[in-house]
Amino acid sequence: MGAPTSFMLSEIYLQSIENTKMYDILQHSKVEGYFRYVDDILLVYEDNLTNIEEVLNLFNNITPGLEFTLEQEQDGKLSFLDLTITKGTSELTLGIFRKPTTTDIIIPNDSCHPLEQKMAAIRYFANRIHTYNLNHPQKQKEIDTVKQIIHNNKYNTSILNRVGKNAKQRQRHEHANQKWVKFTYIGRETRYITKRFKNTSLKVAYTTYNSLGKLLETQ
Repeated sequence: MGAPTSFMLSEIYLQSIENTKMYDILQHSKVEGYFRYVDDILLVYEDNLTNIEEVLNLFNNITPGLEFTLEQEQDGKLSFLDLTITKGTSELTLGIFRKPTTTDIIIPNDSCHPLEQKMAAIRYFANRIHTYNLNHPQKQKEIDTVKQIIHNNKYNTSILNRVGKNAKQRQRHEHANQKWVKFTYIGRETRYITKRFKNTSLKVAYTTYNSLGKLLETQ
């Protein structure tokens, strides 16, 4: 726990037991679909063909110290990662899932942070709206939710329409060996200095000292 290699070793171990033990269990139990992201697993199965409690027990008997838990759909709905999957009569529909403890707090517009950091959350929301396979009612619901979050943090809601839909695709094409310079952001003065790098091969990244950890430090 806490070691830089933890995530990599955990993934190697999980892939190993998936290919050596879990695959046979899934085949024997007639599980139709298996999807995993890190430590979250989604199983698709027919109730009349698969005993899901037996699958759970078999999973938990694979190795000591590794315990699987089970969450089943309720009223035809199941949450997986940041999605709510709803089972209809002929198809599945997707919606954005937010935990009950989720708040609408992002970096507010009047905070002394660089614009790039303020826009990060808004770009993430916009990218999710345009890349997830949401039907029209679910997409409109998410747009309304995001606009409310933006408004509550003192932004003009029209900013959502101006955010590029393909921001992540553009980032993937950036040169892997791109050189970066880092500046501590203190306001307009920092922006004035970093403009000097606009037509160079260097990219600018900002950091701030007004983090919660810094604010709580004793003097």
